[in-house]
Amino acid sequence: MPNRWKPNVTVSAVIERDQRFLLVEENTADGLRLNTPAGHLDPAETPLQACAREVLEETAYSFAPTAVVGIYMNRFIRTRTGSDITYMRFAFTGDLGQHHAHRALDEGIVRTVWLTLEELQATAHLHRSPVVLQSVRDYLAGQRFDTRLIQADPSIYSVPEPTPHTQDLLAHLK
Repeated sequence: MPNRWKPNVTVSAVIERDQRFLLVEENTADGLRLNTPAGHLDPAETPLQACAREVLEETAYSFAPTAVVGIYMNRFIRTRTGSDITYMRFAFTGDLGQHHAHRALDEGIVRTVWLTLEELQATAHLHRSPVVLQSVRDYLAGQRFDTRLIQADPSIYSVPEPTPHTQDLLAHLK
């Protein structure tokens, strides 16, 4: 199946402190947008590892995911290319750690902001994704799932050895 559909896997963090939520303001093809700290899953990394990494890269805060808030899918047409894209987002909450003030934020991130729920609702038209507000609402409703829900086989950390069947297929394609 050469045209198999594959959603883009992303992670995000819903982080609350003093009834405010940590967001990033970032440059996008559609202008400045607000997002919970989020990003793509990288090779050889679990969703929990990706979430901790993305929070650090985008906000300069250490973060330890402790619960899954939800798994969300959304679809849209990219402004730049017109391509149809679907995201599957794993949203976590957890423990916010040390702020590393000396650390530069990821490319495209303009700043971090702490917003109340009311401010989040008022800026919904500026959200990078419709699931930003939904994940915060689910968090506020107490929705939490054990992180053990997400399992990663050790094989993600290494290149698998070809089986005799795949070796035959590869030889046939040459």
